[in-house]
Amino acid sequence: MTQQQSDKRQRPAPRFHGRVQGRSQGCDHPGCTGTGEFRAPARAGARPDFNGPGDWQWLCLDHVREFNSGYNFFEGMSADEIEAAQRPYAGWERETRAFSAAPHIGPRWRDFSDPLDAIGAHFGKDRMPREDGKALSDTDRKHLKVMGLDKDADRRALRRRYADLVRRYHPDRNGGDRSHEKALQEVIRAYTQLKSRPAFA
Repeated sequence: MTQQQSDKRQRPAPRFHGRVQGRSQGCDHPGCTGTGEFRAPARAGARPDFNGPGDWQWLCLDHVREFNSGYNFFEGMSADEIEAAQRPYAGWERETRAFSAAPHIGPRWRDFSDPLDAIGAHFGKDRMPREDGKALSDTDRKHLKVMGLDKDADRRALRRRYADLVRRYHPDRNGGDRSHEKALQEVIRAYTQLKSRPAFA
């Protein structure tokens, strides 16, 4: 056990929930000289809402206990507002959208290795689909660009292009010239990825 872990174990947990330690501001209760370490609504109905964070006061431990013992969440509400707040389904009134009866048309999750590619294709990133309807991810398109192939290329065209590029870039075919080594690595990486994709199966 490290010294830091030992110190954490020996340090007692804060005794009172909601206490903000290290505050120097005094208690907001009239005549109190204690430190205001606990936040409480300044008046009934002063809870945060869309209009702002609400009005707050800072109280010492004794005065926040006194405040809590007399606090009424429903103070200032009409009978109808109280009833609406107590309903078991309060806040769930919005009608949910019905599911479409039409069959789903779009890329299948199993066609993608990366879920983000699938989501992108579903929401229109796959703007130019293949003629055979097989999905291509953005990564597939990048690899096709490296290979210099069209989006509708098939497995046979992929293999032929790979063989051509390896012959062109390999040092053994260029008298030991290694200046095309990076391009060769990119071609090998692109081919390895593409040959296992559903579009080229």
